[in-house]
Amino acid sequence: MPRVLMERSGEMEVFARVVQDGGFSAAARNLDLTPSAVSKLIARLEARLGTRLLVRTTRALTLTEEGEAYHHAALKILQDLNDADQEAAGGAVRGRLRINTTIPFGTMFVAPAMPEFIVRNPYLIVDLSFTDGIVDLVAEKTDVAIRMGNLPDSGLIARRLGQSRRVVCASPDYLARRGSPQTPGDLEHHDCLTFNFRRARPSWPFRFEGRDIAQPVKGSIAVNNGETMKQMALAGAGIARLGLFHVADEIAAGRLIPLLEEHNPGDLELVHAVYVGGGPLPHRVRAFIEHMVLVLGQSPLLNGSTPHSEK
Repeated sequence: MPRVLMERSGEMEVFARVVQDGGFSAAARNLDLTPSAVSKLIARLEARLGTRLLVRTTRALTLTEEGEAYHHAALKILQDLNDADQEAAGGAVRGRLRINTTIPFGTMFVAPAMPEFIVRNPYLIVDLSFTDGIVDLVAEKTDVAIRMGNLPDSGLIARRLGQSRRVVCASPDYLARRGSPQTPGDLEHHDCLTFNFRRARPSWPFRFEGRDIAQPVKGSIAVNNGETMKQMALAGAGIARLGLFHVADEIAAGRLIPLLEEHNPGDLELVHAVYVGGGPLPHRVRAFIEHMVLVLGQSPLLNGSTPHSEK
């Protein structure tokens, strides 16, 4: 490659990194350069183009209109270069892949799928982050997230991976102490375990007397993740509504008892891989999604089947 083209691709890479990291100092650290070197490269790029791409203040770094257009074009060129490198290297997937999902789903499905994924992609570095709260993919620099339930209109691209039933359940100890609800309305007299990151008053969907209803629930304990909720239910603290995949073993062993099943035929939770659009899908993200499609397609827990407890 002629020297001038090498210099241009280097300038593009530095510019894209400055935008991604939100500043010269952060980009310099990630590129193993000095801040002054990064500043000089950006100045040289702007001089060559004859226009200003970035506006720096003491508080923020923003793109000009020309900077926005150049950034979009630069990302495509850099992705094409990366794709060419990977194809020349036998299609090997490289780089760092940042993945986010819920604690229960990550523990049960994503983590066990990683060893085989890494064997297939030995040049890839994977960062896993498990949290039941919704993560801003752009702000957290996350490549792909696996999310449960309905997706908000966020502009993200979604790929469906499966679905799981949600089941209302409680421990035998709790039911012996408080009795079993026979109708959705009976939940008003029970301690229901809820999530504390949802602002609206919690309600659970049911089918009752031929119509769909949202039954308000309340209780003494609210938690921030599904694993804690399951442990609280097992301890007899209240009634929980959780994904079937998360409690199937406990139901099969009789440690949790499904409730109100006749009123709960369609409480399904869709599973999606989501990622930011606006450009070509990186090979590392595509490889991960395709791997999870294969892994999850083999799980009966993600087809909405019905739980059965031991008698």
